[in-house]
Amino acid sequence: MVPDVAGSSPVIHPSTVEPRPSGDETVDPRSSGDEQWSPDTPWTTVVWNDPVNLMSYVTYVFRTYFGFPRAEAERLMLLVHHEGRAVVATGPREEMERHTEAMHEFGLWATVVRA
Repeated sequence: MVPDVAGSSPVIHPSTVEPRPSGDETVDPRSSGDEQWSPDTPWTTVVWNDPVNLMSYVTYVFRTYFGFPRAEAERLMLLVHHEGRAVVATGPREEMERHTEAMHEFGLWATVVRA
C-alpha cells in the first residue's frame, strides 16, 4: 500500500489488488476485520501517472472537467507527475465512478478507491 497524497490514508495501486473470489465464495466487505466499513464511507477518484499524456493536457482536463482553478489543477497534475497519483475527487461511489469514466474518456488512467 502507498500512503494517500495527503498522507491521511493508504491508497492501493491498481496492480497490487488481489482478484475477487468467484462462484459461491462471496465476501461481505463489512466482515473484514481490518477495515471499518459503512454505506456512508466516502470514495475517491484517483488519477495515475502515465507515459502518454502531457502535463499541460492533464491540467487542461482537470480545469475543464472538474472546474479547478489553474493553480489547483497544476498542483494536482504535479502530484500525479511526481508522486504517481492524485486524489481528484471524494464522494459517493456512483459519483466517483462517473468521474473515473470521464477520466478514461479523456485518455487518463483513473480508479475508484474507498477513502
